[in-house]
Amino acid sequence: MKQFINTKENMVTEAIDGTIAASGGKLARLDGYPHIRVVVRADWDKSKVALVSGGGSGHEPAHAGFVGAGMLTAAVCGDVFASPSVDAVLAGILAVTGPAGCLLIVKNYTGDRLNFGLAAERARAFGHKVSMVIVDDDVALPDLPQARGLAGTLFVHKIAGAMAENGDDLEACTIAAERVIKASRSIGMSLDTCTVPGSVKEDRIPHGMAELGLGIHGEAGVEQVASNGAKDAIAKAIEKLASTMPSTPHVALINNLGGSSVLEMSILAHELLASPVGDRIKFVVGPAAMMTALDMHGFSVSVMELAEGDAALLGQQVACPGWPGCKPIHPIQVRPLPDGLSPIRAPASAHAPTKAFLTGCCKVLIASEDDLNALDAKSGDGDTGSTLAGAARALIDAMDTLPLADHTQLYRAIGLELSQTMGGSSGVLLAIFFAAAGDASSSGLPMREALQIGLDRMRQIGGANPGDRTMVDALMPALDALPLGLDHSAAAARAGANFTSTLTVAKAGRSAYINPDQLIGHVDPGAEAVARLFEHLAS
Repeated sequence: MKQFINTKENMVTEAIDGTIAASGGKLARLDGYPHIRVVVRADWDKSKVALVSGGGSGHEPAHAGFVGAGMLTAAVCGDVFASPSVDAVLAGILAVTGPAGCLLIVKNYTGDRLNFGLAAERARAFGHKVSMVIVDDDVALPDLPQARGLAGTLFVHKIAGAMAENGDDLEACTIAAERVIKASRSIGMSLDTCTVPGSVKEDRIPHGMAELGLGIHGEAGVEQVASNGAKDAIAKAIEKLASTMPSTPHVALINNLGGSSVLEMSILAHELLASPVGDRIKFVVGPAAMMTALDMHGFSVSVMELAEGDAALLGQQVACPGWPGCKPIHPIQVRPLPDGLSPIRAPASAHAPTKAFLTGCCKVLIASEDDLNALDAKSGDGDTGSTLAGAARALIDAMDTLPLADHTQLYRAIGLELSQTMGGSSGVLLAIFFAAAGDASSSGLPMREALQIGLDRMRQIGGANPGDRTMVDALMPALDALPLGLDHSAAAARAGANFTSTLTVAKAGRSAYINPDQLIGHVDPGAEAVARLFEHLAS
């Protein structure tokens, strides 16, 4: 089993009970499990307009996560991706509706429209004031007469919910909800399908492709497009949205469809705000998982044209765990480094042979990025190649600012550059290596001896010794063999790197946490990088 569930039959009721138990007493549910699954505000007194929404489960935190003061009064939950029954919806309406009436907020899917619509008719027959709005914010197929309801539904929940909380009547809340629906647009994209409990996962999206214009029920997107990173993904999404966005202030909602990492979502937010429509976006909701499709590795962007008063309603505080807040967009603030951390750099100086030498070494590391990442995936977290290549690219960019004609200062300058641009322990260790080598060189030691001093300092602070399965296993023999010539040095580095593939116990670095069975036969990526550098120099 690839999911943390117990049984398919009980998963929705258990999830609801978990949500209610963790709400601090703010939520309750109606009796009637498993046929009636309605989450309600525990503090509700029927004195104001009630807001009821819902639909199939699998979209968490929608819908129960938006029940609370300032948003929904009740959420009616169906099975995964299935509309709740008419009786369940009717139970929700009757449980929360008082003299002020009830607004039903329904996403434009046939099952939801029918079940919520019939429940509304029955509630009216009981004498209740009930109005219903249909959200159809999907722009994947602009000519489709029945557009789907997506995450733009949350704009309706928030604005109508704030108005109801402030005491507006049912007519005003309904008119505002209809206006928000007309002003809202959404588009989704995913790199993978979702895993529906109890079903075999559909594998319809090839590697290197993404689906654009998909819904929230695992259904296929309108088209498959090439996947070329976050910037490209936002550009394709914006292409669908831009024509519907007048040049007026908008709010954007950046929604995680369930399986995207927080890091990815933050990058997508950056790209959206830097896109051609970024200047129209004055407020943002998220990025966060708000209306998901189980574990779908994707995102959706919803935009809404702002009318007078909307910003205040969107920013009004709520007591709902699923709402991340609506925040104004501000320019990125950059503060100066504290005293003592601003680097003191040696004056730049040109020296063509040194520049060519360093550039060649950097290109070796850049070309080895994928190979070293693959090696590190066997014994670490798969980023050694990217870490080294990123530092190499930064060093190339900084080349004309380095003291290339003064090798004593150059060691220190390289160390300083690596300490600022190279992440993880590798950047710190190599910065120590070059800083110590620079100190040794300034005292008059020749290059080989200076580099050995740097290695000794790096070993002393990092704790790595020969046989510990680190870059030291290649670097130490390479420096020892350097007086015999670069050919001997390269051969010694290669032999040292290959030796690491025979070591089943790592005593330093990330590999120290890896099962010995995973290490055997795989060269340490740091040692491999050293070997490739010396082989490049020998050639």
